Amino acid sequence: MDNISNAILALSLIIIMFGMGLSLGLRDFAAVFTRPKAILLGLLCQLILLPLIGFTLISVFTLQSDIAIGVIILAACPGGPTSNLITHLANGDTALSVSLTAACSFITLLTIPFVINLGLQHVLGAGTLIQLDIVQTILQVFVIVIVPVTLGMILNHYRPNFSSRMQKPVKRASGIFFVVVLLAVIIKERDLLFSSLEEAGLVSLLLNIITMAVGYGLGYLFKLSLKQRISITIEGGIQNGTLGITIATILLSNTAYAVAPAVYGVLMFITAGLFIYWSNLQLSRQIKE
Repeated sequence: MDNISNAILALSLIIIMFGMGLSLGLRDFAAVFTRPKAILLGLLCQLILLPLIGFTLISVFTLQSDIAIGVIILAACPGGPTSNLITHLANGDTALSVSLTAACSFITLLTIPFVINLGLQHVLGAGTLIQLDIVQTILQVFVIVIVPVTLGMILNHYRPNFSSRMQKPVKRASGIFFVVVLLAVIIKERDLLFSSLEEAGLVSLLLNIITMAVGYGLGYLFKLSLKQRISITIEGGIQNGTLGITIATILLSNTAYAVAPAVYGVLMFITAGLFIYWSNLQLSRQIKE
């Protein structure tokens, strides 16, 4: 995407994060940290299991080195604001999702260079040290996630009636935005998508599906609530493809490494849409019971 597209996307995500904040209060975050099992499972999925699954996939499949490195870049990336949006639309535990995004975004400042350098050594047989722009990454998380969510929570605290009225239209607008982004990505990246789908598509899709399945399975095994399982599934299985493309093209100066993140960025919206539908169906059944 060009600079204008990125700016529009960032602004849209800021508005959506603000809308999410309208439905949150300090009690939601207090509940997350007073019962830390869910957040610890989320961190396990994101920081340890995801890279391990990524390395396993590139070992099992015979891939071009550029595609393999792209998969490792993806496996090193945190979920980002997109996972918060998808959790919101899936009616998961939004406070847990935002907490995991914030925690992972800061922790991965250290883990991203380590995982990617390990991947470069594994694939190419030689190390290439990279340095992540820490200040830029912190500012991105702060501006797009923390600030708008906090402002929404403040408004919810002081103007609860207004916040309650705004939640439904903002959520509807979020759903429309989700569909528009999906169509825009498919149209804009259609040439790259079709040319690389055969090789990068399957492994990227498997990375997405396996990590989501592992997240949901662990949540079920450790008896988390359905809403928490939904959040863990999305945080563990929906990666920040835009950050992956940025790392490939700017930090590693190799656009070929961006193919897998670009293909993944399209496919994840499709699987996320299916999961949103399924999760809302499960929650509706749970309410009826």
